[in-house]
Amino acid sequence: MNATINHITEGSPAEQAGLHKGDVLLSINGHPVRDVIDYMFHCRERALILKVQRGSRSHTVKIDNKEENASPGFELKPFRTRSCRNKCMFCFVSQLPRGMRKPLYVKDDDYRMSFLFGNYITLTNLTQQDKQRVFSQRLSPLYISVHTTNNALRRKMLGNPKAPDILQEIQEFTSNKIRLHTQIVLCPGLNDGEELSSTIKDLQKFYPHVASIAVVPVGLTRYGKTHIKPVKKDNAAAIIETVINFRKRFKKRHGDPLVYIADELYLKAEMPFPALKEYGDLPQIENGVGMVPVFMHSAKKIKLPKKITPVKAATFTGASFMPHLEEFSIKLKTIEGLDLDIFKVENSFFGPTVTVAGLLTGKDILKAVVGKTKADCLLVPDVTLRSESDVFLDNVTIRELEESLGMRVRVIESSPEGLLRGIMDESKR
Repeated sequence: MNATINHITEGSPAEQAGLHKGDVLLSINGHPVRDVIDYMFHCRERALILKVQRGSRSHTVKIDNKEENASPGFELKPFRTRSCRNKCMFCFVSQLPRGMRKPLYVKDDDYRMSFLFGNYITLTNLTQQDKQRVFSQRLSPLYISVHTTNNALRRKMLGNPKAPDILQEIQEFTSNKIRLHTQIVLCPGLNDGEELSSTIKDLQKFYPHVASIAVVPVGLTRYGKTHIKPVKKDNAAAIIETVINFRKRFKKRHGDPLVYIADELYLKAEMPFPALKEYGDLPQIENGVGMVPVFMHSAKKIKLPKKITPVKAATFTGASFMPHLEEFSIKLKTIEGLDLDIFKVENSFFGPTVTVAGLLTGKDILKAVVGKTKADCLLVPDVTLRSESDVFLDNVTIRELEESLGMRVRVIESSPEGLLRGIMDESKR
């Protein structure tokens, strides 16, 4: 591994000590540094002795932080992500069309990405050395794709006949006090029904170290070559009923419902969401569990101005969330001076079974909006863009969308507050 410095903060202890961009960090206080996790783990002390390689020579650098846990002021180049060895029958990346940007085709299964960013891993490509590092550095929590605790079925679903016994793996991690957030990607006819019940029962035995279980529907695009069926209304209703029964049981036994239902299942079943308090501390909100209830709760509490400088704006969402955005827009339209258009964008790129806003593309957004509004600005929810970029999944950029629509395009936070801020900012122009 190569821990190369790629940024140094101006005026920081690192700059004052003479570190340069491009230096390779070899060790901190005698501890070898493989990547950013080692850097985070070993740089907590005030006095740091760094062994650094510059070109063909190595030298020692001393850094004195003003206080413990303070950053010395440099960042490391991202490590090369470990790729997935499985051939999951429902892998979303494998269902992407050709011709998209290379990063979209990366299938990671890296415990470091799980610890740092909450990415889900399968525990199928870990060495014993990897595990010992997790245990010794307390890399917790980790996020685990379980799908089923029936090993024969799991190996079939993962397309990996050598996948280890999942319960033995979980036992090893939890016995070392590593907290796990788990998910079950539900595929009708495969891991639902009795298989789902059995998996939930098996996982709850490891509570509290298995800290949450999320049940999410399989995502299928029109490009996928698979025999898996999509989750439909009756499937979703049956899944919800099963999980709710377990939630009641676990709440009584542990004081914690433990297992959570993805928002998309409620939307597919056309069933009302539970109260926000039922989601606890939202342990799996990034996995689409509780996003809609959080939005709805915030929409009820938000305080709106009575009047603003006149503004014409537009925004959009996917088919599944449209009713909830429309409900909030009724409240927004009480603001005097606001002319707001709301658009439902159908996903023709990935196919009609993909209904979430986070997988909408620039071309589909353009198709839904162009020529249908007199708005001066389109407010784009940030979930539709690739992480920390201005590019949609189909490589259309914000600037290209602006040029095609002939109006300003402003990226907003995907929340009631974000939408209101976008409106207010336009009003102040």
